[in-house]
Amino acid sequence: MLILHVPFIPARGMALFPFILVKDARDRQDACLLRHERIHLRQQAELLVVPFYVWYLLEYLWHRFRGMGHHGAYLRISFEREAYQHDRDPGYLQRRKWGSFLKYV
Repeated sequence: MLILHVPFIPARGMALFPFILVKDARDRQDACLLRHERIHLRQQAELLVVPFYVWYLLEYLWHRFRGMGHHGAYLRISFEREAYQHDRDPGYLQRRKWGSFLKYV
């Protein structure tokens, strides 16, 4: 996993397998943000990368279709729900089971 400083991304952090992109170079030291993005890298690896992005987009569009705004739809994506729930837990990735995001669908 490589952490790259990319100041023009639309979010503080982004996981694009096998990279973590951060908007602000100081975020390379933000353990919570990096853990959140590492959870996404694990999700991406489990789904063999491309299906992850398709599923992510379809979930986002489904929530938008149901009337949610951008931010609300983003927060309802199962991958985001898992990552936000566990990004403050340093041991989560060591004990995480395969497909744990499915609990949040």
